[in-house]
Amino acid sequence: MLEIDNLTVAYGPMEAVRGISFTIKEGAIETLIGPNGAGKTTILNTISGVIPAQSGRILFNGRDITRMSAHKRVPAGVVQVPEGRQILAGMTVRENLELGGYRRPHREALRDLARMEDRFPILKERCNMLAGTLSGGEQQMLAIARGLMARPKLLLLDEPSLGLAPKMVQTVFAIIRQLHDEGLTILLVEQNAHLALAVSSHAYVVESGKIVLDGPAEVLRTDQSVINTYLGQAG
Repeated sequence: MLEIDNLTVAYGPMEAVRGISFTIKEGAIETLIGPNGAGKTTILNTISGVIPAQSGRILFNGRDITRMSAHKRVPAGVVQVPEGRQILAGMTVRENLELGGYRRPHREALRDLARMEDRFPILKERCNMLAGTLSGGEQQMLAIARGLMARPKLLLLDEPSLGLAPKMVQTVFAIIRQLHDEGLTILLVEQNAHLALAVSSHAYVVESGKIVLDGPAEVLRTDQSVINTYLGQAG
């Protein structure tokens, strides 16, 4: 579904991503792991069009989207749930959800809004509350639901467990597994490498803007260098 070919991304003179290449298979959950500042979020932001590529290509379902603007990538099927959730705190839960489907026909968006409220009962319960009053876990559910309102073919999830209590982390990852079971393709960036490798079929280790290791997630979970650097004691 997604092919990244020799992608380089720079912030001024500093290269944050340096000539990386990888592919994401349709229907898979694949993950990027690595230390803070390695370039993982930059990769997602470039795939979604928030940051321009300096060089290289991004192919989505065989179509070159490297120079496509971000707002055109969403209806094409590339949707990002950003780090830190980025919900609109001064709008209601329902308004945040409606915003996720704003490019879709109104009747379709209304049907999907009802589906989101069925999938996330807490959001239905809180639908008229300001999004900023929700707990961190509820805000993460809202961010995911808002992304799903755009009917993604590829969902980019950036640090979905960030700042959440352990019980809510398990809830969020149960949602991710359910979405995968329903056939959604997911590219996951997650600081909790244990969880990321547990839900993914394939993993890429990113360091200093380069992919230094990749392979089946189950294999990397037993790779001693990955254990020493990213996993530590079992958790």
